[in-house]
Amino acid sequence: MKEKLSTVSSSSVSSKQISHPVALVIMGVAGTGKTTLAQALQARLDWPYAEADDFHPATNIAKMSAGHPLTDEDRKPWLEALEKWMSDRLAAHTSCLITCSALKKKYRDVLEAAGNVHFIELDLDEETLKQRMQQRDHFMPVSLLRSQLATLERLTSDEPGIHLSSQHSVDMLVQECVEYMSSLA
Repeated sequence: MKEKLSTVSSSSVSSKQISHPVALVIMGVAGTGKTTLAQALQARLDWPYAEADDFHPATNIAKMSAGHPLTDEDRKPWLEALEKWMSDRLAAHTSCLITCSALKKKYRDVLEAAGNVHFIELDLDEETLKQRMQQRDHFMPVSLLRSQLATLERLTSDEPGIHLSSQHSVDMLVQECVEYMSSLA
């Protein structure tokens, strides 16, 4: 059973303290704005933040850059490294943020082993995702978007987290995340 967040009253959301550290995983397919939201939350909450792309071994990046989707076997050590990063912070009683596609429930199960993990699933229509991906400098080619969409298993009601539309402004998404965390108290 997941621990619930407890909030300590504060005059500012940016300095909000929680009695039980939490790991927030900002998830979704490429182009949903995971990094943008995580950076905005990090600025607001002042929590340690990690970009999952930085945990990929060079072989995974080369494979994706060549337009080949990763297999579950490719993802296993990557997911385990992310889980360890979160576990280390939670063990030190520090809340943290991480971006990760977390496309399948079994991937999220690996991440949840870290402890008090909650997911923020970002969603956006395919056409807008393609446009965003074409405008950024990233190793993930637009050709892999369909594969990610086909692989995506949406958060289920038994998983801790919320769905948010990336059509909203970043400020609104940050506020929705803060409200979600407050609702867990």
